[in-house]
Amino acid sequence: MTGTATELAVEALERMAYLLDRTLAPGSKVRAYRNAAEVVAGLAPGELEVRVSEGTLQELAGIGPSTSAVIAAAVRGEVPAKLADLERSSVLPLSEEGRPYRQALRGDCHTHSTWSDGGASIEEMAHAAMALGHEYMVVTDHSPRLTIAHGLNRERLERQLEEIGRLNAELAPFRVLTGMEVDILEDGSLDGDDDMLERLDLVVASVHSKLRMDEASMTRRMVLAAANPMVDVLGHVTGRTLRARVPRPGDEPEVARPPSRFDPDLVFSACARFDTAVEINCRPERQDPPDELLALALEWGCRVAIDTDAHATGQLEWLVYGADKAARHGIEPDRIVNTLGADELVEWAASHPAG
Repeated sequence: MTGTATELAVEALERMAYLLDRTLAPGSKVRAYRNAAEVVAGLAPGELEVRVSEGTLQELAGIGPSTSAVIAAAVRGEVPAKLADLERSSVLPLSEEGRPYRQALRGDCHTHSTWSDGGASIEEMAHAAMALGHEYMVVTDHSPRLTIAHGLNRERLERQLEEIGRLNAELAPFRVLTGMEVDILEDGSLDGDDDMLERLDLVVASVHSKLRMDEASMTRRMVLAAANPMVDVLGHVTGRTLRARVPRPGDEPEVARPPSRFDPDLVFSACARFDTAVEINCRPERQDPPDELLALALEWGCRVAIDTDAHATGQLEWLVYGADKAARHGIEPDRIVNTLGADELVEWAASHPAG
């Protein structure tokens, strides 16, 4: 580790936050390290070294025993023990069979930022994606009716598009593609203005409300969304959630929220007919769709998108879970939309047949 005392401490704290995000640690733990990094960065020159030598770090608001131990070690030029342990314990598993799939993925089609309910800015997410070797990242913050997630209304989406334009000028050749995770409303319509959705590079449509509606109504709701030419990817199709854990082949996941009831043949036949990709959602607490439904979607000839649904920088590494799942199902790489380059992906997204 090289740099000034402040730079070393901030780097160690931010790395701790990244690795905690990678393991889906509670948000309070992640925020503690991010907040500590902000406190350290705001100290007057020389104050950090004095506080470390005098043992007064914890007198600062937002600095506790764990963060102070990381700071002190970093200032001494050491690798903090907590950081070294977390580097080892948080490495994500990837099978040899899954490795070629992971290498073939050129970007991520489902990510969130602080514009809605994410924990990092678009710029921070983009830099993390670049560090992983991605060529692009689609920003898909939530649509307006999901107020609990601070969904984007028309005005805020306009401002986000301006920010993405500025970032693309700075980060080229890396591309930040424009998008949105749009709520599928109860009647199957989309939570967004058509003229704004048309401006986006890619749209993910997901059900977030009334997950327990009857099977016939949910089927109609999802089929209408899959048939909508604005929709490119059908997100986390069952809406189930699991007890968060590292996904391992053969494990029987513990269900926290049961899946919605719908006719998968009708939904996946619509996805195949209208060339709407079925998302393989990589979040440990989703792992959606279950294997049997993914197999059915593949039988229908659906494309898939392997997406992290990342809400923080460290979560962008979760693509390994989807790569392993794709390997287990023997999915042809050319059926995975994010093996496409950015221009090809945008061209595909603009080419859906009318419903």
